Amino acid sequence: MRVILDTNILLSALLSPHGAPALLIDAWRAGRFTLITSRDQLLEFGGVARRPVMLDYIVPAQVGRFINDLRQFAEVLTNLLKIERSPDPADDFLLAMAEAGAADYLVTGDRHDLLQLCTHGRTRIVSARGLATVLDL
Repeated sequence: MRVILDTNILLSALLSPHGAPALLIDAWRAGRFTLITSRDQLLEFGGVARRPVMLDYIVPAQVGRFINDLRQFAEVLTNLLKIERSPDPADDFLLAMAEAGAADYLVTGDRHDLLQLCTHGRTRIVSARGLATVLDL
């Protein structure tokens, strides 16, 4: 199974070690699915996680270790095609990742934009709890 975790899911996993996003990270580390990311997402994740408001909740070294794990153990895509489909243009790179990475699932907490699409090509767009249910976590 090939999965993309939206940046909000990655951040949620760092913020709360007991929620569905953290369970998904544990499942990925246990080899239950292939995690797909991209250089664009790694830059976005690092930038958001290191914002001053986040420093009260996330240790910068923890962010660095997580990014290193993603670079080393996830499939990192480069040179994404331009996609214009999401109601929020800032999310279009995730749909481009879904196409380029032949993802089975795109997991997001974005209820007003991405989740409303339900699918993109062959990729099902689901919540963290939705994929946790699929994986029987």
